[in-house]
Amino acid sequence: MICLFIKILAKKYAGKAHYYASLVENKREKSQVKQTVIAYLGPVTEDQIPYLKAAYAKKKPRLVYDDDGSKRM
Repeated sequence: MICLFIKILAKKYAGKAHYYASLVENKREKSQVKQTVIAYLGPVTEDQIPYLKAAYAKKKPRLVYDDDGSKRM
């Protein structure tokens, strides 16, 4: 079974967090699971992460924001 998902890599530079996104494929070969990067999506902001993950989720969550910008799920 092949599974695609968004993988977020967080790195800290000078005390500030930076996020990078990749589209990754999971494959089971014999008794091991191997991950292969299909596409490097580049740097993303913390606000973009839930939308990227929702775009590739099997069950699409409802992403709703209040007027003040706080997220509700």
